[in-house]
Amino acid sequence: MGIFTRFKDIVASNMSSMLDQAEDPEKLIKLMIREMEDTLIEIKSSCANAIANQKKVQRLLDDIQEKENFWAKKAELAVEKGKDALARQALQEKRRYTQKTEAVEIELTELSMIIEQYRDDICELENKLKSAREKQRLLVQRHIRANGKKRAQEEIRRAGSTEIMLKFEELENHIERMEAEADLVNYGRPSTLEDEFDALEADDDIEAELSKLKSSQSSKKNDTSDS
Repeated sequence: MGIFTRFKDIVASNMSSMLDQAEDPEKLIKLMIREMEDTLIEIKSSCANAIANQKKVQRLLDDIQEKENFWAKKAELAVEKGKDALARQALQEKRRYTQKTEAVEIELTELSMIIEQYRDDICELENKLKSAREKQRLLVQRHIRANGKKRAQEEIRRAGSTEIMLKFEELENHIERMEAEADLVNYGRPSTLEDEFDALEADDDIEAELSKLKSSQSSKKNDTSDS
């Protein structure tokens, strides 16, 4: 099981509790991306170590195979010279290195499988990290809009409460008192010369309208008498 595979299991098991306890989804998103980035660094480091170990084992295998070939040639030479006892000793050495070769090849195969798993995990995690970063902006915007909508609804409910309406009424009454006080500022103020002339003009207008009304009434009476 690769490191990323274990990471996915851990996240899957803790995701529900993380979401339930998260007061700020933006922080949770950033935390998850940071954990993915840290895991990616860990996987790449482990993969690099495995590759370095693979190269080391490969050099060891090359050296063992070289010695195996060396003793194989020595055995052939001994047979050519009719030295069977010497040939047997050379073959024994060759067999010893052959056994080492088989063991090292198994180790090399296992390392190759581990490295391949690391590379698969790296590729998968990089794709998921890219997708998470692309979604981060959209999720943050959705969170901002959701918060805004929530605050707006709370304000609407608060504005409809009895307490708020009473405050508006108090403010309205206060403004009406200020307007009344402003009107009382000039109440009872001594008339000026200009005011007196304005009053005279108003009296003339009233007298003229009164005379016109009387004349109209007199004409109606005369018309009635004549008929």
